[in-house]
Amino acid sequence: MRRKIKAVLSKVNFALNRNPKIIKYKNVDVSRYIPEPYKAVLIISADFELAWAWRYAKALENPKQEALNHARIARRNLPIILQLCDKYNIPITWATVGHLFLEKCSKDGNVAHRYVKRLFYHQNQYWRFDKGDWFDDDPCTDWKTSPEWYAPDLIKMILNSDAKHEIGCHTFSHIDCSNDICFPLILISEIEECQKCAQKYGIKLESFVHPGQAIGNLNTLKGLGFNSFRTDDENVLGYPEKHTNGLWEIKSTMELTFRKEWSVNYHIYRYKSVIERALKHNRVCCYWFHPSIDYIFVEKVIPALFEFINSKRKELLVTTTKDYANQLL
Repeated sequence: MRRKIKAVLSKVNFALNRNPKIIKYKNVDVSRYIPEPYKAVLIISADFELAWAWRYAKALENPKQEALNHARIARRNLPIILQLCDKYNIPITWATVGHLFLEKCSKDGNVAHRYVKRLFYHQNQYWRFDKGDWFDDDPCTDWKTSPEWYAPDLIKMILNSDAKHEIGCHTFSHIDCSNDICFPLILISEIEECQKCAQKYGIKLESFVHPGQAIGNLNTLKGLGFNSFRTDDENVLGYPEKHTNGLWEIKSTMELTFRKEWSVNYHIYRYKSVIERALKHNRVCCYWFHPSIDYIFVEKVIPALFEFINSKRKELLVTTTKDYANQLL
């Protein structure tokens, strides 16, 4: 019942133009954010994590099993999503957990990834880490034996796609990056490991997404070579914000997700309408999603949405976070 009420209220807020919120600006040069001849910009970002994201989730009775389930669904969905991206020429920014680059790993003296500095025990809005070692769930095998924890095959699939995707960064092991939990040296350790792994694929990591939206260590990120990060404080259609350290904050507009309380047609209508609002008001739309999204969404909603996006090419710039931020610079 509670979910149904929330779903109805969400529909009402959407109909009243409250969600996403259309940010109003005074004396803003729109051409700085929306290059001619376009009327709006669209970025689609994916949190590419497989099993790493849910293993300490507080809301789940069996978080490790749920983590494995999410990973298996993501593995099923991702090739289909990439095919649709190629068909409609839709590039995605894949915010990738660094461990997924690995083909294999092993323990050093019974310790996994000894060289990566650990967070102390902590809890946040979404997860609780209060015992054992942060890498206890790491199988320390290889991608064929434990495909939920490694994804070199999927990363190569992304890189070999016709659509010009971006591989971004989501830390090495999906850690909380907030200032009060993560010391800079810990984040540096995680990111340097990500960079080392990415370099083997010829990838330079430039855009960042904080796991669990635990925003922090922005100066550290800038020092590590990033030029942008994504936030999700509220759903907005607006413009990116440049911080004093030079990082661009890309503000999320809405998560692409499936609600059982909504029909397939309403999902399609809702996500198309957000893009139409972005075009009408000359704003940046940033969609984001998890590849473990419900298969109905992949099969029914994404094709219709991508076809619509492709039909708006003349007025809608469809780009990656990295390419957009570099253009802003």
